[in-house]
Amino acid sequence: MSHDTEFEIILQSIKDFFTSKMLMFALIPLLFVMVVMYVVFFTAAGYGMEALQLYLDQVQAGNDVIIDPAAPFYFIWMATVFGFLVQYSILSGLVGFLVYTLGTVFVMMFSVFLTLVVIGFLTPGILSVLHKRHYQHLELHGHGTLISPLWVLIKSTLVMILLFILFVPLYFIPVLNLVVINIPLYYFFHKLLNYDVASTLLSEEEYEVVYKKNSLAFRGRTLFLYFISMIPFITLFSAVFYIIYLGHAYYGKLNKLRGSVINNMDDIKMEKEANTNSNGGYERVEQ
Repeated sequence: MSHDTEFEIILQSIKDFFTSKMLMFALIPLLFVMVVMYVVFFTAAGYGMEALQLYLDQVQAGNDVIIDPAAPFYFIWMATVFGFLVQYSILSGLVGFLVYTLGTVFVMMFSVFLTLVVIGFLTPGILSVLHKRHYQHLELHGHGTLISPLWVLIKSTLVMILLFILFVPLYFIPVLNLVVINIPLYYFFHKLLNYDVASTLLSEEEYEVVYKKNSLAFRGRTLFLYFISMIPFITLFSAVFYIIYLGHAYYGKLNKLRGSVINNMDDIKMEKEANTNSNGGYERVEQ
């Protein structure tokens, strides 16, 4: 099965997503992330925005404030940073922006992070279903070890955090900050999603060939999926679609790669046979 246009890939991916097996896969990250976010929400509620606002009001009034040492580490960190900022009138206006921006980014990043981690365990099963439905003629040679996904996760997380830190001065520039703040998240999103699919389907040599020739196309696909994930909490439902969509794209490229290899081998074989017959003919003439 092959798809000539991107629209056909998307259409087939949507059809596959709304099958019973894929919808069952989609429920797993949804339930898991909802439970985790529920626990985190009520844990944070104990030292939530009201407590932080009270702290900031006391700092602005010049009162001595003591933070409860039993408070969660994230509350102590946020209170210290924002308490420093509101001491200076020129910076106090940034506090509200930082509270809502960082809060929104954290919730979005945390939900995407959890969903991608969970979906990583489901990727082989999802791609196996696609293989049985559409690509049984292809023999798969995945690459990597059991440790490889963990290493990619750790490395991508560290690079994402580094990018967040490097871009801090740009967060205060209107409009530009909306673009810049998404770069680290997209980097993380692309690395994990692309690795999960490619390492399951392709050998390391095949991946080098396929991705090198089509890197812009695959980055465009993951960018498209990243924009979809920006819709609040839609990643909880659509993560399985991401795997299906990229899976079809990689299956298509793998199918063409294997076909070109077979054709090249056939051409070489025919050329050798032609040379052999030609040499044999000359020998008979000489005799």
